[in-house]
Parts: sequence; C-alpha cells; structure tokens
Amino acid sequence: MPNKPVKTAAKATVSKPAAAKTAAAKPAPKAPVAAAPAKAPVAAKPAVKPVAAPKVEEKKVVTQRQGFKANEFVVYPAHGVGQILAIEEQEIAGAKLELFVINFIKDKMTLRVPTAKVANVGMRKLSEPALVKKALETLKGRARVKRTMWSRRAQEYEAKINSGDIVAIAEVVRDLYRSESQPEQSYSERQLYEAALDRLSREIAVVQHSTETEAIKEIEAQLAKSPRRTNAKAEATEGEGDADSESDADDTDGDDSTVADEAA
Repeated sequence: MPNKPVKTAAKATVSKPAAAKTAAAKPAPKAPVAAAPAKAPVAAKPAVKPVAAPKVEEKKVVTQRQGFKANEFVVYPAHGVGQILAIEEQEIAGAKLELFVINFIKDKMTLRVPTAKVANVGMRKLSEPALVKKALETLKGRARVKRTMWSRRAQEYEAKINSGDIVAIAEVVRDLYRSESQPEQSYSERQLYEAALDRLSREIAVVQHSTETEAIKEIEAQLAKSPRRTNAKAEATEGEGDADSESDADDTDGDDSTVADEAA
C-alpha cells in the first residue's frame, strides 16, 4: 500500500493552478480618475462697430435773396450807398438767420441786415438813370424854405435825408445850398447840407460810374442854374430874411421852453 500517498499529493498539486487562474481572471479594480476641472466660460467679445466719420455740414453759398445779389451796390436809407459783400447764414439763439453783409467803404463800417427785414428797413436798389436825371433837375428849381421854426424844419430835412429817396435828398441840397455871395450857414444847417450832399453825390457817382468829386461838381453846376442864384442882391436880401426868421424861431423855441418850465 505504499502508492496511495503519492496520488493524494498529486491531486493537491494539480488543484493549485486552477485557483491561480481564478485569481488571475478577476481584473484589478481601476483607480478612480480625477475629473478635469471645468473651464471658466469665456466672455464673448463685443463686436467693434466702425466709428463713423463726423459729418461736415456744407455751407450753402447763397448769392441772391429778396432780389438782391452779392457784390451789388444798394441804398440803405440810414447810411446811404453800400455794397453787399456776401449773403451769409448765422445761428442765433438756436435759430438760423440769413443776413446781408453790407460794407460802407467811406464810413468804414460793415452792417448785417436780415434778409427778411429788407422791406422794413427800406433798403433799395440804386436809382435808375432817369430818376437820377430828375434829381439833378430838382436842383435847378427855386429853393422852398418854409417860414417855420428851424427845429421843425431841421426835423423835416433829416427825415428826407434818411428816407432814401434821391429826389427828396436833392430837395434838401437845393433848399440848404448857399453860394459865396449868400450869408454863411449856421452850424446845424451846414451839417444837414453836407449830409444830404454826401448821400446824393455817392449815389450819382455809382450810377454814372464816376468819382464823388465829379458828382459834386455836377450837382453844384445844377445848383448854379437855380433862378434864386441869378440875382446876388436878391439872394442877400432873402438870406438876411432867412437869418432873421431863424433867429426869431430860436427865440420862439426859448419862449416855448420857458413856458414849459413854468407849467412844470
């Protein structure tokens, strides 16, 4: 019976590899894989809008308004003959306003007049040659001096000068003209005469395309033809009468002022 223990040992030896196979068949548990950190959401970049170039407002070049155009000579009643340099647009208190830019060379003055106010201020075009001729004919007429107070006559003369009417201005020149043989004018008379002569000569010079000196000579030549200047003695007599009436008028003005003071 010596062979039995050997078989038992063999069985025991054979059974071991089976257990090893069973152990090898089970896969080893995998180590947990760490989750990757979530990426922070990337903010979307705002779309860049193209910057628009600033709009440059184009100024409208206006050359004509209300029947007047640039570089034209006009008559502004309060200042006489001037030239329109331009018609420009300005913004005043948020409102756009069109203006005539008028230059008065002799007075060294520039005036801006709203185009809509032309009729109100009495601005007009230069007189036609026929009207200028009528004004020159007026100078040859007899002077008409009213027998009223000088202060009242002075106001009437000034109103005629500032009316812009070339014939009315010629009447002032005719009435206030004094020749060398006549008595000298008072200061106020001389001032009004020179103002009227200046307005008249400037317009005649521009219309006839001559100089002011030539226009003044033409005016004085017409004045010399007046019937009042043909008789020196009559002129002197009438001049003395005018001077007396003027002095009387001055006295009257003084009396009026005295009465007014007393009444006050």
